[in-house]
Amino acid sequence: MAINENKVEASYFGETSFGSAYLYTLKNTNGIQIKISNYGGIITNLECPDRYGNSDDIVLGFDNLSSYLDEHPYLGCIIGRNGNRIAEGKFKIKNQSFQLEKNANNNHNLHGGIEGFHRKLWKPKLIDQGIELTYLSKSGEEGFPGNLKVKVTYQLNNTNEFRIDYQATTDQPTICNMTNHSYFNLAGESNGNILEHELQIHSKYYTATDQDLIPTGQLIEVANSPFDFRKFKAIGKDIDDDFEALKYGRGYDHNFVLDKEENTLDQVAILKEPISGRVMHVLTTEPGMQLYTANTLEIAHGKAGRSYTNRCALCLETQHFPDAPNQSDFPSIILYPEDIYKSTTIYYFTVD
Repeated sequence: MAINENKVEASYFGETSFGSAYLYTLKNTNGIQIKISNYGGIITNLECPDRYGNSDDIVLGFDNLSSYLDEHPYLGCIIGRNGNRIAEGKFKIKNQSFQLEKNANNNHNLHGGIEGFHRKLWKPKLIDQGIELTYLSKSGEEGFPGNLKVKVTYQLNNTNEFRIDYQATTDQPTICNMTNHSYFNLAGESNGNILEHELQIHSKYYTATDQDLIPTGQLIEVANSPFDFRKFKAIGKDIDDDFEALKYGRGYDHNFVLDKEENTLDQVAILKEPISGRVMHVLTTEPGMQLYTANTLEIAHGKAGRSYTNRCALCLETQHFPDAPNQSDFPSIILYPEDIYKSTTIYYFTVD
């Protein structure tokens, strides 16, 4: 194991068809330790102390690279070019039509396609308090136009802020909407379900969808519905209610419209686990956040061979809204050559 001057540890992880993959370990003075691979930008481990000082790994994942090379539900990955769904994999830019791979519900594009950013080997560079990953997504990859130069940085500081910065430029008009797909269980990655976790989301609306989870274009008030997380509420309190939107997702798998100004970095959610006392604050520049409660998760062999089942973790995916290219009233995700795509999300850890 090698250590650079920034105290980021690098170790060999295994071979991919693109070359060697490595693990980079970020540590701070408060006992938080995060491991990230340059394959898929995957956050493989996130160890965090509880209120008693005991550390647990709070993200789902695998112990070896080969499991990440197999099909899996985007555990810890960078998602791109576009996070979430695009209806029928179709969109237009300036009346030019584009067709993407259909890899969701047999008819839609999900998370950038079959070989999205989650399956790429990124070029790593050690930076202060973290790691910088770069990748060139060539024009036509998965059907997207334009050569997209992408940079994602992960940094951990001594105030327990784990910061992810995304940046991209293009030589042709394209779409860009990246996120991270970590599955969190603040009690520990194999320690029961997340139904007793308490969540607060600063959101008055969520985006309505059809049964394929494609937005209808409507924004629905969360008031008087199972989607009201404006005050802290246990995840499991309303998750099985007789409510159409919950039936579509088999639980929560929906985009929340965040109460914040555009492009400002604001706190948008807080997640608490009552027994461990761990608290995760979510800050982002993004206008939306997908709450996914792992409703159909079935992994037979996770870390240490343990199984992961439905609702044993949750995702808080900061993002622009699903199907944004086909919804004129949603914030745009079109990136032009004269612009720079920038997005920041911070996961900030405390204890109660």
